[in-house]
Amino acid sequence: MRRVTLAALACLLLAGAVPAAAEPITFRQLLERPRAEASHRIAYGAEPLQFADLWLPEGAGPHPVVVMVHGGCWQARLPGVELMAYIAEDLRRAGVAAWNVEYRRLGGAGGGYPGTFQDVARGIDHLRAVAAQHRLDLSRVALTGHSAGGHLALWAAARHRLPAASPLRSGEPLPVRGVVTLAGINDLKSYRADGPQACGGPATIDGITGAAARAGADVYADTSPPAMLPLGVRQVVVSGVLDHIVPARFGRDYGAAARAAGDPAAVIDIEGTGHFELIDPTSAAWTRIRAELLGLLGPARP
Repeated sequence: MRRVTLAALACLLLAGAVPAAAEPITFRQLLERPRAEASHRIAYGAEPLQFADLWLPEGAGPHPVVVMVHGGCWQARLPGVELMAYIAEDLRRAGVAAWNVEYRRLGGAGGGYPGTFQDVARGIDHLRAVAAQHRLDLSRVALTGHSAGGHLALWAAARHRLPAASPLRSGEPLPVRGVVTLAGINDLKSYRADGPQACGGPATIDGITGAAARAGADVYADTSPPAMLPLGVRQVVVSGVLDHIVPARFGRDYGAAARAAGDPAAVIDIEGTGHFELIDPTSAAWTRIRAELLGLLGPARP
């Protein structure tokens, strides 16, 4: 046996003293932190949950806009726009307006199919009605969403691809430069078949697609982004390697499908990161995500 030197022994002891990596945060831990308030809460419809929070940066503008769609498994019992408030404030400090959309969800009046989708579409398009008053640059709009909201943000970018007969099709969708989906449940069919039970399993997917009332229909044709590829806009698919709610393999699979359809899609897996670090402005993950969003917005037009 070779003699272990004192230096080698010291290295071994130091290695053993290195603390284990921190556990991923939960949404409850995120929401325990103090948070700033939005500049304005603006209704886009008559129902109580048909509103968006507008976070306005300082300066005369016009301001580029990031549209945010929160997650929460499409469930009314889980938190809403407050989940995205932390990164909305961070973007505001970076000179970007945030439009944080609330919407009706499963378990609440009007939630599910078609109401959830109709609310997200209407909420995004309502930016046209407030842009002049609040000095918003609608030529520089990007979408982002987290978890179930990542799915809805991708879906919103795909609205121009909706089947003509779908009740989800309406008007002329607001043009966007791209979408960043954060731990998004991007492929409803795949997640129903092989996803964790964290969001309630197949019953939740059946609820958001309206499967019970659409017997015989392809319920994914107008609800699941892979069925509407190519979207025709830049997509950034971000996952945390430690995410047990939406494992990173779902992001990789969606990104591969988008690229195969001809879309410009980047896939980013972030080591040491769980589900909620992606919307935590103190995390290293958010630093990278913010850079991607700013890149999508691009420079102001002369």
